[in-house]
Amino acid sequence: MKNCLRMLFCFLLIFLVSATCFSQVEQWDAKWIGIPHTQKDTNIWTAFRKEFDITSLSKTVRTKIATDSKYWLWINGRMVVFEGQLKRGPNPQDTYYDELDLAPYLSEGKNTIAILTWYWGRDGYDHKSSGKSALLFEVTTDNERILSDSTWKVLRHPAYGNTNRPFPNYRLPEFNIYFDARKDVFQWQSTDFDDSSWADAIAYGKPPIGPWHHLLKRPIPFWKDEGLLNYVNSADIPKQCTGELIIAKLPKNISITPYLKIEASAGQKIDIRTDNYKGGSEYNVRTEYITKDGVQEFETYGYMNGHEVHYLIPKGVKIIDLKYRETRYDTEKVGFFKADDEFYNKLWEKAYTTLNVNLRDAIQDPDRERAQWWGDAVILMGEMLYACDRNSEKIMQKAIHNLVDWQKPSGVLYSPVPAGSWTGELPAQMLAAVGKYGFWNYYQYTGDSAIIHYVYPAVRKYLLLWQLGGDGLVIHRAGDWDWMDWGSDIDTPLIENAWYYMALDAAVKMARATGHELDIPEYQKRLSSIKENYNKKFWNGKAYKSLLNKGVTDDRGNGLAVVAGIADREKHGAIRRLLQTEYHASPYMEKYVLESLFMMQDATGALERMKKRYAKMVESPLTTLWEGWGIGAEGYGGGSYNHGWSGGPLTLMAQYIAGIAPQKPGYRVFSVIPQLGNLRNIRCVAPTAWGNITMNLTRGERKLNLDVNIPVGTNALVGIPRVDPNFSNIAINGLDLFKNGKFTTGKNGLSFVKEDSNYFYFNVREGQWTFELF
Repeated sequence: MKNCLRMLFCFLLIFLVSATCFSQVEQWDAKWIGIPHTQKDTNIWTAFRKEFDITSLSKTVRTKIATDSKYWLWINGRMVVFEGQLKRGPNPQDTYYDELDLAPYLSEGKNTIAILTWYWGRDGYDHKSSGKSALLFEVTTDNERILSDSTWKVLRHPAYGNTNRPFPNYRLPEFNIYFDARKDVFQWQSTDFDDSSWADAIAYGKPPIGPWHHLLKRPIPFWKDEGLLNYVNSADIPKQCTGELIIAKLPKNISITPYLKIEASAGQKIDIRTDNYKGGSEYNVRTEYITKDGVQEFETYGYMNGHEVHYLIPKGVKIIDLKYRETRYDTEKVGFFKADDEFYNKLWEKAYTTLNVNLRDAIQDPDRERAQWWGDAVILMGEMLYACDRNSEKIMQKAIHNLVDWQKPSGVLYSPVPAGSWTGELPAQMLAAVGKYGFWNYYQYTGDSAIIHYVYPAVRKYLLLWQLGGDGLVIHRAGDWDWMDWGSDIDTPLIENAWYYMALDAAVKMARATGHELDIPEYQKRLSSIKENYNKKFWNGKAYKSLLNKGVTDDRGNGLAVVAGIADREKHGAIRRLLQTEYHASPYMEKYVLESLFMMQDATGALERMKKRYAKMVESPLTTLWEGWGIGAEGYGGGSYNHGWSGGPLTLMAQYIAGIAPQKPGYRVFSVIPQLGNLRNIRCVAPTAWGNITMNLTRGERKLNLDVNIPVGTNALVGIPRVDPNFSNIAINGLDLFKNGKFTTGKNGLSFVKEDSNYFYFNVREGQWTFELF
């Protein structure tokens, strides 16, 4: 009874948190304030100050802040927020706001708020500009309120400006950072700074005034700030500059803001960028710093990523210190995978490092676009569900809400969003988003039913845009970008029908979960038509191949037919043989090709193909995975080496090699059915709302051991691999309970289910279980 109540409480909490985080539109008493500027003004840095007295301290001081586009906050000279505010917007009209508690930073008597805002003033693939630079600030204490209004002091910061070319590519709303230290306003954040010469702010009005409209609370955490850190090779960095490039090494590919402390004469230019400045063949961001006379320190606030920071410092400048600050999405690694073949361990770690650098304001790449493409997001979500703590669920929720809240009136879904300079639909990616591997997969792993209730109307509206033709298959929808994958030999009818089939299958489950049973027959009719005619028209006896495909047989389409459930078991042998010879998928679609091999119980084939495909990435000194099978011209789409869609093997290792997967939403019931292939040792940890699932499997010459921890409140189906026909006895927690095909009862929380040619299956309840097959 206690466990049932605990489950109910957990899922009710999930529902309430998800529902409230994305629906909260608050009443504001503060006013938007700023310095008027023209519509064409961009790249504006503005300093705001406000002094106030506090007669008595409150335990909590609730504070709400909003701007377009980013801000940095100091209280009494102490930095409190490093890069606040999410890129705009939660939908095409509105704006996010931040909320935090300032109580730890305030004192009785005089206090000073100092805020630096950075307004980009242009759209990007990840940002919708409001068109106006402004700040909104509201503090509530037990006794007082501090509101942004015309009594605040404001200054257009004179040290910031614009660099010369090259500029960031057109996809990014951010600018390069230019800072002339000769024009800096010294210690303007401090409490004793005299701001009497600053202008009074202009008040524009209270929310929901335009162009910012309604404000929605930030649904994801503030960045994890690791503070200023030494470079790996800090001991080798020269103290006196020769004019040659200084290469400061980072421990791996991470998102950072570089810092310097130097002694120099005035007017010298220092260029700061990373080795990834032209990642994906397009310029991202860099910094130009103009020195003042004497000792000075500077940290550039525009984040970059890479393996190295490159400082080009003029000859004669004295280096006192060079450091970097790592900031990242605030989630920690909980999941774990380790096998006896180091190749797969390295691949898992590189996939996780890639995941880490692909999370920020959204699920996004860190360099060329910083955009939330949903083909990438689907794969990264799968990785987060196996690798990260529960903070990662918040960015998944945000991504899902963004997609449906930007849906066009016509019903079209498109990505990347949020965006101001992109409106194009990629139909195949949208089907991946709303289907089996996107929205439904998130629900299966989290049990967040509020999301499914919220998105279902949008999913249905989108799926009904698609129609079946006279042949019983999908009528092709090209959308605005008719993209299935990078590479050649793409069999579009196979891929498109399989994606739509999986989206319909997920819609049936969503309709059932949300009480829309009347919608189900229509979906099922389409599912039956596609499955029947897919097999009738595309199967040639050896593989699936459409009449439109005049080239070689496509591994992508055949793999998707398996994972969609279109291909029956009789076809598996032929498809397995095909996938031993055809290698056309990019790393994006390769995840599904590999998964099809696991689903066909060919773990050895999957592991061999994984090793063949990922060999160059694993052997590379780079710590992240690539967009294509090569970098630059050898890759796809620009050849980025920070591409989250390549990390699909991380998911497959936990889901299939370790065999951990939910059987009911939220892991209330799950399975541990390992597929070893040619591996002999597997250790894995998978996070859930109930606690971590752990498994440790060792295959020896005379026995197989499987240790499994089942979290409190859950049940599991455990499959013991039949690795040797001579092994037919099983000891469970030290008791010989299964002998020669017969199960001896007597162990509470344990029951024998069945056996087949691959496994012995047991249902087990919470606790630590040790299975020994001999």
